[in-house]
Amino acid sequence: MQARVRDLEERRRARKAAVIDTDVHEMLVSERDLVPYLAEPWRSRVAAVDGWKEPAFPYSYPQVAGVAMADAVMDDGRPAGSDLGVMRRQLLDPYVVERAILVSSFHPTNMKVQPEFAGALASAYNDWLIENWLDKDRRLLGSVTVAAQDPQGAAREIDRVGSDRRFVQVILPAVPHHHFGRSFYHPIFEAAERNGLAVAFHQSNATETAIGLPTYYIEWHTAISQTWQSQLIGLIAHGVFDRFEELRVAMIESSWTWVPHLMWRFDHNYRSLRREVPWVKRMPSEYIRERVRFSTQPMEYPEDPEDLWRMFEMIGSEDFLMFSSDYPHWDFDSPYHVLPGSFPKEIRRRILYDNAKEFYGL
Repeated sequence: MQARVRDLEERRRARKAAVIDTDVHEMLVSERDLVPYLAEPWRSRVAAVDGWKEPAFPYSYPQVAGVAMADAVMDDGRPAGSDLGVMRRQLLDPYVVERAILVSSFHPTNMKVQPEFAGALASAYNDWLIENWLDKDRRLLGSVTVAAQDPQGAAREIDRVGSDRRFVQVILPAVPHHHFGRSFYHPIFEAAERNGLAVAFHQSNATETAIGLPTYYIEWHTAISQTWQSQLIGLIAHGVFDRFEELRVAMIESSWTWVPHLMWRFDHNYRSLRREVPWVKRMPSEYIRERVRFSTQPMEYPEDPEDLWRMFEMIGSEDFLMFSSDYPHWDFDSPYHVLPGSFPKEIRRRILYDNAKEFYGL
C-alpha cells in the first residue's frame, strides 16, 4: 500500500514536469491545402475538381472514430490533428509538452509513379508545415518530408529546408518496397548528416507485413514491426552507420520489445558471417545502442510490469527509448500513465524528456 501511495505521489509530481513528445501527427484537411505551395505544372493536378488524392489506407478501422481518438474528431468534418488550437487544448497544454515533434502522415515516397510530381508534393508539404504549424507555436518541431524514390531530389529538399533549425529529422516511411540500406539511398543520409538532422522511420498507408497485407487490421497492426526490423538490419548490413559516422536514426511507432531479440540474433550471425559484410566494423548491437532510438508508442504491457522493466534492461542502454503519445490516434498514450511503476523514477524522466533532448540536440 505504501509503495502504491509513493507511486501516486511521483505521478502527481510528474504532471508538473515538462515532456518531449516525439510522435505527434499534424494533418492536412485535404490535399488541396497544398495548392498555394505548388507551381505549375503540379498545381492544377491537385486543384482540379477531381484532382490527385493520396492513396487511401487499405483497411477500414474497427475503432469508434476510425484512426483517431474519439474526442479529437472535429464536429465540422475536419480530420483529427488538423487544428492547432485543439492540439494545444488536448495535448500541448495539459501535458506540459515542451517540444512536440510533428511526424507527417503524408508520404510522397509511397508513390510508385511520377517521381517529379512526388518531389513537388514533398516540397509543398514542407512549406505548408512551416507556415501553418511551425510558425504558429514555438513548441512545435518538424520532420522534413521527402520523395525518397528520387534520392538526389530528396537531398536537395533536405538542403533547402535543413537550415531551419525547427526541423530536427528527415521522415521516411517504413515500407517494404524501399530497402533504405542500399547505396541508391545514400544521398538522403548524406544530406541529413550534412544538415545535422536525424532520420526517422514511421509507418504509412503502404506499410506491409512479411506476408504483405494480411486479411484483418488486427493482424496488420500486430505484425507491422517486421518492417522496421528489416530496415534496421539493412542499414547496419549495408554499412550505412559506418559510412555516415554522425548519422542518427529514430524508429518511431515501431514498438521496442523486439529489440533484444534482434540484437542477440544479429550479433550471433555477425560472429559467424561477418566475412560477407567486411565493411561492417562493429557488432550490430553496438550500432543500435549508440546510434538508434525508439519511441514508446505502441507499448506492450505484460501482465507483470516487472517483465517490461526486465526487457528494458536487456537492451543495455538507458538512452534508447523516447516518449511518444501518437496524438491524435486511437492508441494515444498519456505521459502520466505510459510507464508502469516497475520503471525507476530517474529512468522515467530520461524517457519522458532527457533522451529526446539529447538525441535531437534540443
